[in-house]
Order: sequence, then C-alpha cells, then structure tokens
Amino acid sequence: MDMKFTKMHGCGNDYIYIDGAKEKIAQEEKEAFVRRVSDRHFGVGGDGVIFINPSEEADFEMEMYNADGSRAEMCGNGIRCVAKYVYDKGLTDKTDISVISCGRIKYLQLFLQDGKVDTVRVNMGAPELTAALVPVVCERKQAVDETISVQGQDYKMTCVSMGNPHAVVFMDGVKELDIEKIGPCFENHERFPKRTNTEFVEVIDRQHVLMRVWERGTGETLACGTGACAVVVACVLNGLTQETVTVKLLGGELTVTWDREADLVYMTGPAVTVFEGSI
Repeated sequence: MDMKFTKMHGCGNDYIYIDGAKEKIAQEEKEAFVRRVSDRHFGVGGDGVIFINPSEEADFEMEMYNADGSRAEMCGNGIRCVAKYVYDKGLTDKTDISVISCGRIKYLQLFLQDGKVDTVRVNMGAPELTAALVPVVCERKQAVDETISVQGQDYKMTCVSMGNPHAVVFMDGVKELDIEKIGPCFENHERFPKRTNTEFVEVIDRQHVLMRVWERGTGETLACGTGACAVVVACVLNGLTQETVTVKLLGGELTVTWDREADLVYMTGPAVTVFEGSI
C-alpha cells in the first residue's frame, strides 16, 4: 500500500507529515514504520514522523514520534509545519487554529505570503518549572541554576518543561562542543526519569543567544522549538536576557517571548515544505 507523505521543516528540524484521516496504519505498527521512514539512508529521512489527525477537542491533532519510534509530547517546529500543512492543503481556511498534542491544546496564528503559510506564531502556554513535574530529580522545588555532575564534570542547568522536559545548560564555546559525546550522557542521566532534551546555550547579549540541542530519542537536531522556548525562560530566570530573545539555531532563527505577566511563551518562526511523495 502506498502511503502519501509530505516532508517539511522548521529551521531544519525536519519531519515526515502524514494525513491521518486519509492514511491508515495500525497503532502497533507505527513504531517500526516511524523508524523505517525516518532513517536518512534507507527511508525518507527526518527527525521523526507527525500524523495530522481529526480532533474533537481542537481543530486538529498532532500525533508525533521521534526518529527512534518513541512518542513525543510536543515539538514547536513540528506544530508550525502542521499549521502550514492544514492551511496550504485546504483542510482549513482559518488563520487562527488550535492543535492538540498529548492532551494539550496550542493556539497558532498563521501569517501568509502569496496565499500560503510563511511563518507561524505559536502560543506555547505556560512553562512548567516545578522540578517533580518537569520531571527532574532535585532537592529544591525548582531546578534553577542547579548543579549536575556529568562524566565527572559539574555543569549548571535550569530545567523547564514546555510539555516535554528540557535541561538548559549555559556555557561558552557552544560551537566547539562535542555534543555527540556529552548529549547522550545528559539525556540518559539518572536525574531525568523520562530522559531529557538538553540545550547548550551561549548568551551573546540580552536579546540574542546561540543554542545547540540534543533531542531525546533523536540526537542533535538543527532546531528545537520547545527547546528555544525553554532556553528563553531559563535566560530570564537567571537574569541573562530580556523577555524577548532571538534564538540562533543551526538551522535558522526563532523569536521567543516569555510574557511573565500572563505566564505564556510565544514562539514565531518559519515553516517550509520540502517535497511530497509516497512510500
């Protein structure tokens, strides 16, 4: 059976998108399917697969999987591409939509160019800072500027959940970091009961930061939307930046604002269609 797909990316964070209303695959087969099509040598290639499904609670559901076949709760770059997919393909004519993922609804504002979606602003909701809910093992209620020992070296991390867990680590020399070596050690550290995404961040000034990310279940990616949101929250909590920050990623830039009064994080960035096909 041929299954139609669309390859899309947000700042280089690329996924394979499938219309779950039209393309049917048994739940027990999804893990193996995701691993196969995500493979960059033997499959389509991507950081994972996102099924776009009908929803009763929101306009659409995002059912997302990492490249290793594990289920993921949220992806800021992925959800922007969901918005582009449903508008460009005529599944909606609205420029303000809601998308549910793992029971959480996000609200998206679509900005058009030549009749198609160019950029998307996502209300990513409130950051979760309670350590037990991130989750991260921590003696304090919040893991802000918290010491963690990895491979015999101490690092300072600030832990934030944006619907998925993040450990934000501030350092110099982020470009030279051997992320393939250190990333897995953070991801699988005993202090993260559900593993973690890790952002290694260099502050340029109070409005710009540089970030590399090791994503749980995938490895280093060119961008991570929820990670960029977590980074800005961590920056503000540590007094390092203003509330609106341009986050420079390997694959592009995202603008993130933490409205502290409303306790909401907004992320704006591009969504791009690469190609379509069937597998």
